[in-house]
Amino acid sequence: MARSRSTEKSSMPAADAPTCDEPLVHLDNVRQVQPEVLSTTKAQRMAEFFSALSDPHRLKLLSALAQQELCVCDLAAAVKMGESAVSHQLRVLRSQRLVTYRRQGRNVYYGLADDHIMTLYHEVAEHLDE
Repeated sequence: MARSRSTEKSSMPAADAPTCDEPLVHLDNVRQVQPEVLSTTKAQRMAEFFSALSDPHRLKLLSALAQQELCVCDLAAAVKMGESAVSHQLRVLRSQRLVTYRRQGRNVYYGLADDHIMTLYHEVAEHLDE
């Protein structure tokens, strides 16, 4: 992932974002980026994915699972939530393939789905710490 650090931060509110003074379309630029613009279907799927990450409780669960695989009971204790609430949030995370689970005897253990999820989690955490 390419990173850029900006030492200059705008004090303008988002609603007052700067715009072009002269509405002129630069066709070469448009033609260059247009093939890379997401399809509506993929944009919708990505929005659903990010929506699953928009809940602080789910992010707390992911932060615990970024450390190690845990059973539902341990997850509930680690994030200080009830088991039913944890199960509900895990269902959302599973629906977006962010976590997987396995049964071992009477327990169900959850973990991050793959290294992409771990990387995404660490990149966002690092970005926020900058």
